[in-house]
Amino acid sequence: MTSSTTTRVALVTGGSGGIGRATAERLAADGMAVGVHYSGNEARAKEVVETITAAGGRAIAVGGDVADETAMTAAFDAVEAEFGGLDVVVNTAGIMVLAPVADLDLDDLDRMHRTNIRGTFVVSQLAARRVRDGGAIVNFSTSVTRTSLPGYAAYVASKSAVEGLTLILAREMRGRDVTVNAVAPGPTATPLFLDGKTEQQIAGLAGATPLERLGQPADIAESVAFLAGPARWINGQTLFSNGGLA
Repeated sequence: MTSSTTTRVALVTGGSGGIGRATAERLAADGMAVGVHYSGNEARAKEVVETITAAGGRAIAVGGDVADETAMTAAFDAVEAEFGGLDVVVNTAGIMVLAPVADLDLDDLDRMHRTNIRGTFVVSQLAARRVRDGGAIVNFSTSVTRTSLPGYAAYVASKSAVEGLTLILAREMRGRDVTVNAVAPGPTATPLFLDGKTEQQIAGLAGATPLERLGQPADIAESVAFLAGPARWINGQTLFSNGGLA
């Protein structure tokens, strides 16, 4: 065991790529030991671990389906066994299937419900039980809960549930000095966002922000690091990290 009572410890679900990877690397740069979670791509998770350790940080890869409480209990156990505790849980894992309400395959609705709602609930439940006093839980929503773009109804429904869960959990953590917040990214250049979009669609979404660009995973990771670290008076909130998108 390589435990430390002074080093803060984070677990980042979906940490093998995109926003999750940027978040894991950002928290490691802040001096945290990091559990890099993956659901299917162990090799990519190990690449993130290698990047963190090469820079002098501490990290391990842990796997499991976020909606499977047994698998995630094992992931939490592994992080605690390696680093001696857990202070920050960031739940970036999610899936997005786009279609109009009239056309959406209900199997896709169920898949999104399982990962985005049940998965967030499972991870939040374990975090509520195991994060040390003074810690932070950060879930993920989406800025489309505001922009309400056609085709996003099922995805937005799942993320609206995450926002509701986040606020109530923040209130349930009273007396623990644990903050619970959500980050709602705008259009961000990740495979999840770019998949299935035309160049014209991507350019239009980039131009919709006053900063006239897509967000980068590092932009979102900066917001997470703020909530995970110095932002102790922000609690029960959804932080829209979207470059000023309406």
